Amino acid sequence: MCRYKLSGQTPVGPGMLRCALSRRGLRRALAGVFSIGLVWPAPCARAWGNDGHRIINQLAASGLPADAPAFLRSEAAIQEIEYLGPEPDRWRSPAEPELSAAQAPEHFIDFELADKLGPLPHKRFDFLAKVYEAGERPETIGLQPWQTDEVWERLKAAMRDYRESMAATKDTQPVEQAIIFYAGWLGHYVGDGSQPLHTTVRYNGWTGPNPHGYTTSHQIHYEFESEFVSANIHAGEVQADMTAVKAIEGDMFDAYVAYLRRTATHVEEVYQLEKEGGFAGGGTRASRTFTAARLAAGASMLRDMIYTAWLDSAQPAPDR
Repeated sequence: MCRYKLSGQTPVGPGMLRCALSRRGLRRALAGVFSIGLVWPAPCARAWGNDGHRIINQLAASGLPADAPAFLRSEAAIQEIEYLGPEPDRWRSPAEPELSAAQAPEHFIDFELADKLGPLPHKRFDFLAKVYEAGERPETIGLQPWQTDEVWERLKAAMRDYRESMAATKDTQPVEQAIIFYAGWLGHYVGDGSQPLHTTVRYNGWTGPNPHGYTTSHQIHYEFESEFVSANIHAGEVQADMTAVKAIEGDMFDAYVAYLRRTATHVEEVYQLEKEGGFAGGGTRASRTFTAARLAAGASMLRDMIYTAWLDSAQPAPDR
């Protein structure tokens, strides 16, 4: 997620903009942002940072097994999928305000708020109906699992088309390009889903009772996922923590929500590590180990989701 800086003001993070949206409504918040002027810092920090997202996508793509399509395992495809890791964060610009506002909630879900509405339905619009019925706003709660599942289904559909084109001896290059794009696009959200602060209302400073004295500063999100990762974490140590490749069993939406909930169990650990100086400079051994493991969880899940899309695409689409 990109952090904004207002001219002559303190830095404003994505969480502060999210609060503005929930308090005043989307139209009023955007009008206020543009009326005071925006200045982009250099470089612009993004979720997991450019480096973290590229590591996740590169390791996932290069870890696909031999029975995945050869074109998807080619060096050119791996490089493109790696490049696409930060792609949705490139859409978070004031130059495209409608796009930026519409897709911002797709990077996170605050389970504390979502779970108050009951079980999570599989379809986005069913969830939106529950949100509005409760008098809440989706841009406050987040839409991460629905966006991720929908992109995964796009990937699976394109792979099914690829199989059909192969069987009919048609040119497969156009659909190959679509598959590479969907795989790279998917990687961004799966990567976001491995970052604990993308699953909680405590996404950028501890809120509520604070007996352990965790930071309430609006700096922890950026320091952890961007500055610290870029300075200290490398692909080799992340790869060493990846799990063995496997097909994901059962319903993908349910499996992905379970993955997000596992990520959410690490929220307090992020704050503990920060309190110990874990994200300052070179950090600590514990913070480096933890961060590499989180990136590895994202890379492993992405690889397995791509592989499962390929296996599932062998099944014909059911009759409507």
